[in-house]
Order: sequence, then C-alpha cells, then structure tokens
Amino acid sequence: MQDETTNIEVASERPADGAPHARRLRVTSSGGVATTVHVARFPVTDVAVDIVSLSPPQPLAEWCDENGVREAITAGFFEKDQRVPLGELWIGGSRAEHQHFATPWNDVRACLHVDAERLHIGPRPSFGETPGGHLLQAGPLLVSERAAVVDEHDPEGFSSTAHEFDSDITDGRYPRAAIALTEDSILGVAVDGRSDEDTGLTLAELAQLLVLLDAHSALNLDGGASTALIAGGKLQNTPRSDDGEPLDGARPTPTAIVFRGR
Repeated sequence: MQDETTNIEVASERPADGAPHARRLRVTSSGGVATTVHVARFPVTDVAVDIVSLSPPQPLAEWCDENGVREAITAGFFEKDQRVPLGELWIGGSRAEHQHFATPWNDVRACLHVDAERLHIGPRPSFGETPGGHLLQAGPLLVSERAAVVDEHDPEGFSSTAHEFDSDITDGRYPRAAIALTEDSILGVAVDGRSDEDTGLTLAELAQLLVLLDAHSALNLDGGASTALIAGGKLQNTPRSDDGEPLDGARPTPTAIVFRGR
C-alpha cells in the first residue's frame, strides 16, 4: 500500500493477537526505516465511545483489567507534576478537572467531541463554549477533509510550548497514538518506537499513514511512554520508557478513550 504523494508504505499486515478487528502493520518511511503500527477498527454502527477519567492515574492496561474494559486507547496529555489532564476536558456534559494549555493555544488546539454517540474531530472553536457530551482536547490535528494537515509552521503551537511535555512532540520519530474517523469506522492507532526494530513515526508520517487508511479526520493523542492500545482485552503495542526500556504496561495516564458495544 503506497501513496505517491507520501514516503509511507505499509510493507506487511497481519492480525493482532486475540483481536480479529485489529491489525499489526509493518510500516516503512524515508531512509528505509521501519516501525510497527497497531490499528483497531470499530464499525461506527456497532460501537459507542466514552471519554473517561482515571483517578488516580493508572497504566491503561491495568485500569482496563480492573474495570473489565476490553477496548480502549490512551487519550489526552497530562500535567507532569500533578498528573492532572492537560487540555480542556468535558465528561457527560460537565467540565472535568484539567489544566489549560498555555495561552493562546488552549483556544485553538484540536479536540475529539462525542455528542449523542456521534464523533467529531476538529479545532476547539468548532464545538462552542459549552460543548455538551464528552470533549477531549489533545492535538495536533492530523487529518482534515481526507488530507494530512500537519504543518511545519505548527499552527497549534506545540513546538513553542514543548516545556508542557516531556519533549518537543513535533520534532522526530516517537511512539504515538491517534484516533481517526473513516466513512464507516473509528480507528484506534498506536505506534511502537524507541527501539532498533521500531523507529516510531513523525507527526507528518502518522498523518500520511492515516490518510492511506482512509481517514477523513484524525487527532494526535498522548504518545511516548503513555502509548497504549487495548484490543480484545490485550495490550497490543510495546510501551517503552524515554530511554527505550520496555515497560510493564505503560506510564500512568489520567484519561482514556473507551470503545464499547452498543
């Protein structure tokens, strides 16, 4: 699978462990480097989506096991010292505890909005002052109107506010997570990285890959050591520390996106 406008190619694909709705892709990018990408695909007619708060923060696999959740992905960023969600967060129509992104970026960074069990991804102004339903602010926006929209000028200001995160998420290849929407499916995506076998992806490469997977819109989620995709009740990706050491689960996270049968 290859798009002539990108340098991303899916070299191989196989079923995920214990999850027939998920696939494990081997993806190559410029310079011949490769990484493993885990994709869980949920038909929009069969699955509803919740945004949940994990209090206190826990590794996602641990939280899912304790709560009988079989399908989920790491969600938003968090403030490093207090471990509270970073970026606007609404759950069930109520504003949940969070810390705003740095001004002025809090007013523009992209969001996932779940209203009446319908999903939308777009810039924060798209959803009104009081959005209703669930809203998770993360970013940057990766895909809009079926096109990759990662911009080297960083219109959502992630590079200029790198101090809010462990590193500049716009610079280099990392383990990453994303949620994407196609015409008939919701995709939960986790990218391995930080090892000789798995280089990770840049934001632009991730966006290009999601377009190849037929996404019409997509949002970057918290990645790095927090990256976790649970499908079929199993952790599908290989979380690694900042130093590349495998983690037993992933770094504790304060929010998750849960996929449940209707």
